[in-house]
Amino acid sequence: MTTSDFYSPSRETTEGRIYNVSGGDWDSVLGNEPLHEERLIVNMGPQHPSTHGVLRLVLELEGETVTDARVVVGYLHTGIEKNAEFRNWTQGSTFVTRCDYLSPLFNESVYSMAVEKLLGIEVPERANLIRLMMMEINRISSHWVWLATGGMELGALTAMTNGFRARERCLDILEMITGLRMNHAYIRPGGLAQDLPEDALPKIRSWISETDTEITGVDRLLRGQPIWINRLKGVGWIGVEGCLSLGVTGPLLRAAGLPWDLRKTEPYLGYETYDFDVPTDDGGDCWSRFVVRVAEMRESLRIISQVVDRIEQTPGRVMVDDPKIAWPAQLSIGSDGMGNSPAHVNKIMNGSMEALIHHFKLVTEGFRVPAGQVYVPVEGPRGELGAHVVSDGGTRPYRVHLRDPSFINLQAVAAMSIGGQIADVIASVASIDPVMGGCDR
Repeated sequence: MTTSDFYSPSRETTEGRIYNVSGGDWDSVLGNEPLHEERLIVNMGPQHPSTHGVLRLVLELEGETVTDARVVVGYLHTGIEKNAEFRNWTQGSTFVTRCDYLSPLFNESVYSMAVEKLLGIEVPERANLIRLMMMEINRISSHWVWLATGGMELGALTAMTNGFRARERCLDILEMITGLRMNHAYIRPGGLAQDLPEDALPKIRSWISETDTEITGVDRLLRGQPIWINRLKGVGWIGVEGCLSLGVTGPLLRAAGLPWDLRKTEPYLGYETYDFDVPTDDGGDCWSRFVVRVAEMRESLRIISQVVDRIEQTPGRVMVDDPKIAWPAQLSIGSDGMGNSPAHVNKIMNGSMEALIHHFKLVTEGFRVPAGQVYVPVEGPRGELGAHVVSDGGTRPYRVHLRDPSFINLQAVAAMSIGGQIADVIASVASIDPVMGGCDR
């Protein structure tokens, strides 16, 4: 077989047409052949494209341009909400903390606040201060993971190493206070599991200084970096109208220009008494979300500094003083706030058989919550996190449903991806910062 066999003057196509291709007449061949639109369906996942869980994206491509994008969730489903119906109200905290496992303290807080609203009780001021401080530390920790994983996906490995290094310092503080790095079950209906350790506040102040240095370093590293800028600017755009139509909240909405933050618009835990700003940007793209989240970490540090000062001036209990709700060990926490005296425990446990039986039933069966339903929202790291809790008057929840921002915000994937390049899908998903544990709860 010779070369002329491949380049013969005339070749018959599968449709029976004869083309003369001698003399380099390929343009005439292509001009006569009808071009059909070809689109390719690609499964991106289920894997980890900056999603902290298992997400599947079904992409329709024309060349490298995305013409359609569909989000498939459910690969990480754990049935946490359903499981909560088979445990008492206190045990519910150990379940919801595992939903969005990068912001467990927000899950615990919003659930506990909903139960307390049903109970009609007021949590001690010191407990509210510690709750607020813990959530802001957790917000910074979550944003560090966003930066680290997003940087890794886009090739900015120094952003990844610096982000995880800074997050470790956040987890050190959380572990010192709760005993655990994640899934703390520290915030419970009625207050907290325990007070702060004696040396906690000086360590938190030292951490504030270290974290401020980390934020400044990452900001200087990336804000003027040409590759980082070109990789994010103009990518994954969605405007205010699109966010509101889809229910998108959090940094995505604020990066589009709307300063909607529940800590300001619908304050809780006394946020209205703190001095802080709501960072916004008007780009609506991945770059604006980077700018907003970095600024949010700085604002969280401002809030934490103010809370630490108030905690020092606010001794007292961290659990509601109600023997029908609090366990005897929690009731033992006295006015010094340290819970070192077991006198109250001994009184209940050794006082009478009835008291011992009451303690046993409280721990094993739990307390009763009046029938009703409530919805309580808080501003989580990814947007509005809400708890819809229903009670039938028993010792277990009738229904617990979390309005998780990851599930809602993922609806924006198509709007952010269609018309862009396939490589930009990763940047867009990373800028949403979804956690599939919250999505597939």
